[in-house]
Amino acid sequence: MPAAIEVRKVPIHSVADASELAKLIDDGVMEADRVIAIIGKTEGNGGVNDYTRIIADRAFREVIAAKGSRSAEAVREIPIVWSGGTDGVISPHATIFATLPDDQVEKTDEPRLSVGFAMSEQLLPEEIGRTPMIEKVADAVKVAMERAGITDPADVHYVQTKTPLLTINTIRDAKSRGKTVWTEHTHESMDLSNGVTALGIAVALGEIEMPTDDDVMHSRELYSAVASCSSGVELDQAQVVVVGNVRGVGGRYRIGHSVMDDALDQDGIWDAIKNAGLELPERPRTADLDGRLVNVFLKCEASQDGEVRGRRNAMLDDSDVHWHRQIKACVGGVTAAVTGDPAVFVSVSAAHQGPEGGGPVAAIVDMG
Repeated sequence: MPAAIEVRKVPIHSVADASELAKLIDDGVMEADRVIAIIGKTEGNGGVNDYTRIIADRAFREVIAAKGSRSAEAVREIPIVWSGGTDGVISPHATIFATLPDDQVEKTDEPRLSVGFAMSEQLLPEEIGRTPMIEKVADAVKVAMERAGITDPADVHYVQTKTPLLTINTIRDAKSRGKTVWTEHTHESMDLSNGVTALGIAVALGEIEMPTDDDVMHSRELYSAVASCSSGVELDQAQVVVVGNVRGVGGRYRIGHSVMDDALDQDGIWDAIKNAGLELPERPRTADLDGRLVNVFLKCEASQDGEVRGRRNAMLDDSDVHWHRQIKACVGGVTAAVTGDPAVFVSVSAAHQGPEGGGPVAAIVDMG
């Protein structure tokens, strides 16, 4: 049986700040050696060269190392996923997951939060966007599920990944070995890496059958309702964090999910919170959350038809501000209006993650 989980959301006061994690450890809320995953938002540009992700990563790992007893190698292996870009009202923050000692666990047979982690085999640049990457991701998801103690895919509500994108150097490497790459546009490869990773998650969870290379980025009806995929230059494997519910694990927290059908779909956010286990009125308001929502995690995407609810928008034609930043700010504002808290995890580039023009939503709540 996996260990029960403590989970807290903390603000990030500057790019290199991890003081709130240090405070949690100093106050005895969690132990440094029991931190098993961190998922957060940093304030960079969210692009290929967003080095705020690397700065934040270093800051949080330094705190874990300084306040715990794990080796430097063990600390490096902790899955820490940073999504760059806090456009609009989104506030930089981190959600920290740690295991609890048995003597601190509230026992219950109700479904409670469990977390599992795995790394895929190495992903070669020529595999990004193609079926070998789908297969490697799917294999890693199954390992992470097993480590979380989850046997039924229906109990998986959130899969957060970090995967490599293509850079000039990795494209050159592939060519030097006589290989081709899906795209030579490095920024486009961010959407590509996210999308093909989501297909791997969907295959692992039985949401879809194994797609073909031609389906990648084209057959948008193929998607996962629980995938949240991010990519960057920090690694050459798929880093997979599976979050779901397990009976008998104990603890206070529970997770649920739903999807937003479009960028304005507040009901999709409320449905995820209800699915996590909070009893809410038919037409809930922010005050009904009563401080019991830990965080929500969303992916968003500009609809390829250039419309939202039948109204034309110009995001996809804008050469001044990339649509990544516009849709992230939009959905961030919609989400913060629901939660009453701008520290929400809203990440862009949602190909094959939720329905076209919308995206998946996961919510973690404190059941008390």
